[in-house]
Amino acid sequence: MQAVILAAGMGKRLKDLTADNTKCMVKVNGVTLIERMLKQLNALKLSKIVIVIGYEGKKLTDYIESLNIETPILYIDNPVYYKTNNIYSLALAKEHLKREDTLLLESDLIFEDSVLETLLNDQRETLALVDKYESWMDGTVVKLDEEDNIHAFIGGKKIVFDDIPAYYKTVNIYKFSKHFSEQYYVPFLEAYSSALGNNEYYEQVLKVITMLDDPEIKAKRLEGQRWYEIDDVQDLDIAESIFSESEEEKLSKIQKRYGGYWRYPKILDFCYLVNPYFPPQRLLDEIKSNFDTLVTQYPSGMYVNALLAAKNFGVKQDYIVVGNGAAELIKALLERYDGKIGFIRPTFEEYPNRYDADKSVIFDVKQMDFQYHADDIMKYYEDRKIDMLILINPDNPSGNYIEKEDLHRLCQWCDDREIDFVVDESFVDFAEGEDNTLICNEILEKYKKLIVVKSISKSYGVPGLRLGVLVSSRETLIKELRKEVAIWNINSFAEFYMQIAEKYTGDYKKALEQFQAVRSSFVDALKKIDGLKVYPTQANFVMCEVCNGISAAKIARDLLIKHNLFIKDLTEKIGNGKQYIRLAVRKQEENEMLIEALKEIWTV
Repeated sequence: MQAVILAAGMGKRLKDLTADNTKCMVKVNGVTLIERMLKQLNALKLSKIVIVIGYEGKKLTDYIESLNIETPILYIDNPVYYKTNNIYSLALAKEHLKREDTLLLESDLIFEDSVLETLLNDQRETLALVDKYESWMDGTVVKLDEEDNIHAFIGGKKIVFDDIPAYYKTVNIYKFSKHFSEQYYVPFLEAYSSALGNNEYYEQVLKVITMLDDPEIKAKRLEGQRWYEIDDVQDLDIAESIFSESEEEKLSKIQKRYGGYWRYPKILDFCYLVNPYFPPQRLLDEIKSNFDTLVTQYPSGMYVNALLAAKNFGVKQDYIVVGNGAAELIKALLERYDGKIGFIRPTFEEYPNRYDADKSVIFDVKQMDFQYHADDIMKYYEDRKIDMLILINPDNPSGNYIEKEDLHRLCQWCDDREIDFVVDESFVDFAEGEDNTLICNEILEKYKKLIVVKSISKSYGVPGLRLGVLVSSRETLIKELRKEVAIWNINSFAEFYMQIAEKYTGDYKKALEQFQAVRSSFVDALKKIDGLKVYPTQANFVMCEVCNGISAAKIARDLLIKHNLFIKDLTEKIGNGKQYIRLAVRKQEENEMLIEALKEIWTV
């Protein structure tokens, strides 16, 4: 068996990285794509490797010759690479295809060794390697039947997005038998090129062949093996995390992304904190039905968005400002202050990170086992001068919760001392009981120093919309904050969500009831794991201390690498020498997966 690699293209989408190098010389974690691929092929003891070169061909051949690959390498030059497509590059190698069985690969791929193994170990002679279609994939897809027959080759521009669940993506690695190349592929390739020219893709030939009664080629489905196609710098960034040299490095690179995990579709995210039971499908379908309009139309300005938010939260329009996520409002609020601010730590770092450390007065509750009450706060700040007090309630990451009655006492205490009191209640809807919010005209008007911040993303399960609100009866403050943010700070999808959200109030209430039952079950299951101290929580996450000698870093690493479960390691954040993790509460079946994975780690 031989291999044929197509490496003539220019890779323009990689821009500066391919300004003077062909795409396959781009490095992933310090190793070029072509070096990695050639070493993988070299291990297979092939008869030869045929490489079709073009753009910067001399540089590529000189580089390959420096790698000391034992398998004989033959180069074929495509002198018109700039005006032809890969059908022409493959046609240049057609005589080699007819001489023996062939592995056909494109040079912009990175994959683990088992990808080739699964193809070669399959006894079927002619196969197209495919994987279940995911959102990050681009290019040709196929439809299959239960016997792996390919019923359709569909080019990227003809993908019907409603049919995505039925699609498999071609990995651009094939196994051709000598007979298939000789009797099917090469004759059809010649005829297709003659009729339609050389600016086509070689998959088009396969598309024609699969229409035959007995096309010989079948699909080979991958089953979780890692691979990635690198077309642009974002692909390169993703590939460097997937194919990190160590488990620690992989975990670190994924942690630093802070979201966008749809590009890792196999990862189940227990790190980021949203509502697992809202929004309902009908709400999503309503947004989808207006997709074209929302994409092509400007959103309303600040006035209308404040009107919509006021309607949803039942407060006066002059009391509320809408942000592109709560983070935008936090930044705008803290930039207005110059006095001393009281922070309770450990907490959501967006607040203290936005302020001068020299003017921050920290109430560290680690020595209190992270459990604190209104009286503890008032006692700590009684003799410490502050101009603002910030409370996350329930707190993140501890889950500590101060009941509404005690919050009223804190509000009055701050009013009496002329201290601005910021309550971030992004997680309060998850707390047991009803009417836990402070977003109410009567409460806001009673406590003039009260400022309430709420992330809609977390409670309502729509983080992609980037919505948050800040509420206060101090109309002058609200006007000033509105001036700090852009007039069109909310996109049309977020505005439309606020427009229709009130219709789904009943669904939201049911979602919270379901969530609370699932959280209770999850907490009970965690408590049964020896060596795991589970802290009380009223939020949509659970903080745990690891007491069995296993490091939180190892738990996070093993869960990601072995189980594709992503959790938050809190050890460095808390910094008291003990080991901590935070686990988001997801749907029941997902929580059970995490529990079983933790039990497996505990028994290793």
